[in-house]
Amino acid sequence: MEKYYTRACNFYYGNHSKKLVRKKKSLPLNGNSNISFDHIEILSRKNKRLIHIKELKKLSLSFQKKIKKDLKLITKRKKFSKINLNNSPIIMGVLNLTPDSFSDGGKYNNKMLGLLHAKQLIKSGSSIIDIGGESTRPGAKELEIKKEWQRIEPTLKKLKYEKCLLSLDTRKSEIMQKGIKFGVNIINDVSGLKHDSKTINILKNYKIPFVIHHMQGTPETMQKNPKYKNVLLDVYDFFEKQIQLIRNKGILHNNIIIDPGIGFGKNLKHNITLISNISLFHSLGFPILIGISRKKFIKDLSGINDTSERIGGTISSALFGMLQGVQIYRVHDVNEINQSIKVFKILQFN
Repeated sequence: MEKYYTRACNFYYGNHSKKLVRKKKSLPLNGNSNISFDHIEILSRKNKRLIHIKELKKLSLSFQKKIKKDLKLITKRKKFSKINLNNSPIIMGVLNLTPDSFSDGGKYNNKMLGLLHAKQLIKSGSSIIDIGGESTRPGAKELEIKKEWQRIEPTLKKLKYEKCLLSLDTRKSEIMQKGIKFGVNIINDVSGLKHDSKTINILKNYKIPFVIHHMQGTPETMQKNPKYKNVLLDVYDFFEKQIQLIRNKGILHNNIIIDPGIGFGKNLKHNITLISNISLFHSLGFPILIGISRKKFIKDLSGINDTSERIGGTISSALFGMLQGVQIYRVHDVNEINQSIKVFKILQFN
């Protein structure tokens, strides 16, 4: 039997959106009438079809049942531990305590520099600090556990007293367990919970919120000619499978975030397809996180206008995602992204 997917599209914003929702001419995204939609794209691996929500009754009863189930997940208000998603987008500030990360390796791996940078990220409006001690840039080799922990422990000790949520960027269950005991609130595993077989038990035993991230291969191999049958639907199916797995393992809480992993085992075409159609992932029923900060696709698209920090490309990508209801952004330049969001919200949502 052919599998179908539902993507919300044709969005409205601000007061106009609220008016349409009141008149039942559009549906609120994530329970927020500030952003709504009146069309859906029904996709399969063979074709796709764009229809107005009023046309649903023209579909077969079995088809209607499937679409209505998806719409329930798309329109419901999303919740996540200690984060008010009504104030989205939420900013997750990047704190790389590594000598070799792709963008800022070596800048903050001194313990005091890392702490000072984290405080600045918080001051600039970061609600979450994502702290990592192992580079996952393309081509990076796995770091031994002892070394990874030595890099993050001093800063993590001090950060737990700051007024922000702490996210731990690691693939290793032993690092996760140590971090949780140091006050970590969220686990962000770029391997999608696949690297370490003990990870799911750690998440279950500590009932800790986490990010399910998609990556094809490992950091060392992921950019060596990545291939998909259909990148959008393949990534969606991966999330569905992992969610079912964690349910089967006894993780019943809904404090889960979905991250399609831009640049992690994807070429330019893959990245553009995922960003352009990211609203598909709302039908999984969880908040969406996207990491577009300073990524190589910005260089590929901007050509001679590329810069080292790629702030312009990061901002435009963030605002595009915002118009599709993306709730969380993982970024380096927190102040600039927050500035753009504040101005854009006033202009677009007025």
